[in-house]
Amino acid sequence: MYPRIFDTHVHFPNNWANPGEDPTPRVEHLMERLRRAGIVKAALLSGGRWGLDHQRCITALRPYEDLAVPVAVVDPDVTDRSRVSKLYEIGYRGLKMIGVNRNYDAPEYFPLYAAAEVLEMPIVLHMGVIGGGVDYSITHPRRDPEVARRMQTMRGRMGARDISATRMHPFHMDTIANNFPALKMIGAHMGGTGNYDAAASVVRWRHNVYLDLSGGETIERHAVERNLIGKEIGVEKLTFGSDCGADEIHDHIERFVRIFDDLGLTDDEKERIWYRNAAEIFGVEPVAAAAE
Repeated sequence: MYPRIFDTHVHFPNNWANPGEDPTPRVEHLMERLRRAGIVKAALLSGGRWGLDHQRCITALRPYEDLAVPVAVVDPDVTDRSRVSKLYEIGYRGLKMIGVNRNYDAPEYFPLYAAAEVLEMPIVLHMGVIGGGVDYSITHPRRDPEVARRMQTMRGRMGARDISATRMHPFHMDTIANNFPALKMIGAHMGGTGNYDAAASVVRWRHNVYLDLSGGETIERHAVERNLIGKEIGVEKLTFGSDCGADEIHDHIERFVRIFDDLGLTDDEKERIWYRNAAEIFGVEPVAAAAE
């Protein structure tokens, strides 16, 4: 029996080989897999420059309003206050940022943050190096024919790009949190490999900053080996995020079931990470506080 889960890092199922294709079958498949895995709410990172437009995504998600919490992927260089308000009006309840041209805490982005704060739209922020290609710490094209094939496909699709992990560093969330104390942020991938200490130091002191556990088995291993879950990072500051294909979600959850058991987390601590923290961030549940 799976726990009740709020997944804060689910990507809209775009077909990158045919971006204009009707997304309905892929959305149906994703929703079926999410429900089967025990996920009762999922932040669907949708639209923007890396997929279908926002309106098409929100239309595809409407039949699943009980499950999907639409989160708009936005480019802060072209997204002003009025655009944030429009996204809210059509049904988006959060924002996602990645691959930005300036540091996350650049003053030019402050109008976007101000609008999101007023509308109570949490922001999911990619942290660190953008993955998705070949993880050379695990494999290499010379060793794996499938990886070699994937590498050739990527070379044909991706050229030079002006992207830097230094613009997506956890310390930028500290600046934003201090300037927008009611704006809730989720830093993806526990801050990103190489950034764990910085990420932990921010969530340690900023009430409106959280981290998700997405990122795959390397980050999961680091979380255990470096005593991050419940030690360096309090359980109230973590959310579950899958950030994987629909057919991989079950295995991802299974790994964390084992991790949480091995760490000796209490049922209450598990429930905070699986569901409650995210539910409070997105306003699905009231914020809990200790009684006097």
